[in-house]
Parts: sequence; C-alpha cells; structure tokens
Amino acid sequence: MTLIPTDLSASRISDAVRDPNREIAASSCVIDLSVGIVVCIPCFRRPHHLRLTLDSLVSQRTPRSFAVVMVENDAAGRESAPVAAEYLADGRLQGVCLVEKRQGNCQAINAAFETAQALFPAATRFLMIDDDEIASPDWLELMVRTAEATGADVVGGPVLPVFDDDSKPWLARHPAFCPAYDYSGAVPLIYGCGNCLITRAAFERFDRPAFDLRFNFLGGGDCDFFVQCRDAGMIFHWTAEAIITETVPQSRTSLGWIAKRGLRIGAINYRVQYKAAQSAPARARVFAQMLGRLPLSLVRSARLLATSKAVVAMHPALVALGSMLAAFGFAPKPYEASKIVS
Repeated sequence: MTLIPTDLSASRISDAVRDPNREIAASSCVIDLSVGIVVCIPCFRRPHHLRLTLDSLVSQRTPRSFAVVMVENDAAGRESAPVAAEYLADGRLQGVCLVEKRQGNCQAINAAFETAQALFPAATRFLMIDDDEIASPDWLELMVRTAEATGADVVGGPVLPVFDDDSKPWLARHPAFCPAYDYSGAVPLIYGCGNCLITRAAFERFDRPAFDLRFNFLGGGDCDFFVQCRDAGMIFHWTAEAIITETVPQSRTSLGWIAKRGLRIGAINYRVQYKAAQSAPARARVFAQMLGRLPLSLVRSARLLATSKAVVAMHPALVALGSMLAAFGFAPKPYEASKIVS
C-alpha cells in the first residue's frame, strides 16, 4: 500500500489533471496509490441525490480498497463539489473531485476516466455510477469478481428504475427503463455506462478521448465506445445481481419525455452504426436500413397495442423515426445544460 498525504502530492494531482479546462475542487487527506479499483461519478446539478449515491458507495460490502473520481460538470454553479468535498475531507471516501469546465456528457465521462487512470497508476478496473443512482451493497464486489472470474474487458449490470411517481409501475417494463438483459453471463454488447466496469487494457486499445465528443450533447458516446470494443474482439459479461437503482423524477415519466427518449435512442442508433460503417457502400446500407425500418416499426407498434400500454407500444415506431430523422441531419441535444431535465 502506498499512502501519500495529498498536501505532499499536489504535483502528482496536477500531473494527473494537465488539461487547462479541468481543475481539482477537492481531494481526500490521504490517497492510496496502490488501489486497483476506481469508481467514476459524473455530477451535474443533483447535489442532494449525490449524497445518496456516495452513501451507497460508503456502504459497499467488500474487502477491496477503492477510490472515487467525481467530476463536477457545472463549472458555474458547482453545487456538487461541496458535497464531494465533505465525503473526501472526513475520510468516508478517498479520491478527488474535479471540475470539467467544458459542459457535456462525454466531456464529463472522459474527464473522470482519464483522471482516474492518470492519478491511480495501479488501478486496472474502472467502474461508473451516475449521480442519480444508488448502488446495492454488493455491487462493487460482484462487478469486480465477475471481471476476475471471466476475464471480461467490460462488465455491465442492471439499472432498475425507482419512480418518484409510483402510479405508473408498468413503466419499469418500458424499453427506455428496462435493462438490456435479465440473466448473468456472456453477452454480445452492453449499451450504457450507468452501471459498468471497464478495464485499463480496454481503454489502452484506443486513442483518447475514449468517448467521442460528437456524441457529447446527444448521448450515446458510451454505446459507440462499446461497439468499438466489440469490433475489436473484446469480451462482455453481464452480472444481473450487481444492481444499481436510478431515481426517476416525475418529469421523466411524462409522455413527452418518453417520446423524446425514443427519438434520441433512434438517433444514437443511426449515428453509431453510420460511424462504424467502414466504406461508402456500407454507410449507404445503414442509411437504407434505417429508412426501411420505419414501416416495419409501425406494424410492430400496432401489434404491441394489443398487449401493452400505448406509451410502450409506440416505442419501436419512435426509435425508427428518430433514426430516420438522424439520417437527414436531425440532432437532438438533451445533454446541453439548457435542455437537461432533472
């Protein structure tokens, strides 16, 4: 174990944060450079819920030492930084909180993973949890055990919704909220980083930034990165028991928000597949496929109406419409500060 007081390691922290658009807002009194695990937490204007997120990390049942890297992505307001500083200063968690001055989803996530890799040279596994999520007590242990046992480059787990509006429990089955898999085992791909573990070796296979800034305000930089990992032959595993819960405010259960989410998923699907296409003919095929899915999706949505709520049944059609609009240049930007719904 290599423990260093942070007041004696200012130069090391500065070296880890070389980017002039990033600055350290807080750090723990002592940093253990030998930790093998770092949990990354992008933060944006949810200081009250961040406490719940951090409490869930403090309560992890694991013998393993780990650090945290929190990224405040609201450079003007900085509401999350004092909360982070509190947990670091009193030793409940060790690590750092930095401010990423450039706003956006990918900017914050890249800042977290890059700082974690630079500041903790012995760390080989990097997990992520969002500041509106709560980790179950065995989350970290289960994710790391899975990586050790399977040799997976990427491990994913479920993010289960907890709705502020409990009058719509059926929304948990909506594709916008339902986990991609309901079993543990090898999987072809995971689609989001809200509950994930990525190895250092996986990051080192690619140039920086890992999350393409073209997805910064749309979202989907995580899906794009994981598609690159899959295409590079990396191993994915899913751990259904490593549960994270996401607090879903009432504003995100409205018909309008859910419809926009479907359109955004479609736009991400198109952008990711178009980027992955390696030639002009391949890109033309992606374009044609996306256009062709709209009539098929209408049939599927009509069939779903027989057994599902309308808001669930319309999802395939909205995704297909979002892909078609993206093919013609439609670019929603839900991760711009002015567009974010808390």
